[in-house]
Amino acid sequence: MQDTVSGRSFVGFGFGPIQTGLMLAEAVESGSFSRYTVAEVDQGLVDAVRGSGNSVTINIAGQEGVSARKLPGTMLYNPRVPADRARLVDAIRESEEMATAVPSVALYSAGGEASIAAMIAEAATPGRGRIIYTAENDNFAAEKLEASIRARAAGGDFRSLQILNTVIGKMSGVISSPAEMRELGLSPLVPGLDRCVLVEEFNRILVSRIRLPGFIRGITVFEEKDDLLPFEEAKLYGHNAIHALLGCLARLRGHTVMSEIREDPELLDLGRHAFLEESGAALIARHGSGDPDPLFTEAGWTTYAEDLLRRMTNPWLHDKVERIIRDPVRKLGWNDRFFGTMRAALEQGIQPKVMALGAAAAVSYALELEKSTAAPRDFLLGLWAGDAAGSDAIREACIELVLESLDRLPAWAA
Repeated sequence: MQDTVSGRSFVGFGFGPIQTGLMLAEAVESGSFSRYTVAEVDQGLVDAVRGSGNSVTINIAGQEGVSARKLPGTMLYNPRVPADRARLVDAIRESEEMATAVPSVALYSAGGEASIAAMIAEAATPGRGRIIYTAENDNFAAEKLEASIRARAAGGDFRSLQILNTVIGKMSGVISSPAEMRELGLSPLVPGLDRCVLVEEFNRILVSRIRLPGFIRGITVFEEKDDLLPFEEAKLYGHNAIHALLGCLARLRGHTVMSEIREDPELLDLGRHAFLEESGAALIARHGSGDPDPLFTEAGWTTYAEDLLRRMTNPWLHDKVERIIRDPVRKLGWNDRFFGTMRAALEQGIQPKVMALGAAAAVSYALELEKSTAAPRDFLLGLWAGDAAGSDAIREACIELVLESLDRLPAWAA
């Protein structure tokens, strides 16, 4: 951590792994803040942190091992408790940088006067420049938070408040098994709590360009971009898509943690092919013309892919296959990682046969979880009802590729 500390104030909403292991951690690491306040509705967690002297510990997985890092001076308040809500409103009023990291953008307006939107609308008065990083997995999180705030304060003056979208490629999670924590040598969030946060050390986070005149971020490590859409697509159709593909195929091979893929060169090579020749080729064709960002060049994408394959299979992250493949129905959505990537490839004349194999494995798993006897075609069409806009030919090509791949799954799993 840097030695210099100013009087700046940081406020977080939600105390999950992204808030603790990224937003709060980088605020502390920056040395730019003297006050850290977080809104959290889990009263048990609030009490545990207060009982620890307002100090928490996170675990950071590098390529050579795991290190523990303390985050002192972390004040947690429950917005559902009136006295705590008042303290949160005061902290927001005095803040320069804030970060939301809650499970869904739907929670921005949930809870009435205890909601994120209500507290910000009350406290984000004009005159002090403030920014809010939205860390939820939604490409329009910033716009949705702004709409929620304005709905709470029609006609309010929010010219000195800017809400930023983010592209977060950091892998993280919570482990709550005491046996697993002991086995991995992890430090609990606070002493005596069966809960630990484990995050990778990666911190190349992209955010919207700051437009507030004269505003200088305290968390300087984040990178500003004028247009986040290409990088959001790289995250969803590159990082997320290949992660899900590897997870679904790893399950069929009997792997339980992602690091075991390092000992399965056939699977690793398959993931590399999908990353470079399907996802990458499609996105370079889409975003690589003119004067592209270095990411959308062959060399840049290859570096990105190789780095992510190494990170996805980091043994110190102990990432379980079951976590990667959870909620397959959502991941099979028309606009989500499997079919969004396949569509991008098909639109560029690329046959995404490896992505189709991963999608077939996800379909098989989804049908198994739902105990469904539906034909795969009917299952997908039902899943996409109302969403599958665009070319009928693309939709049929996606389905045919999956059906062909379903026939290949037994041989792949052998």
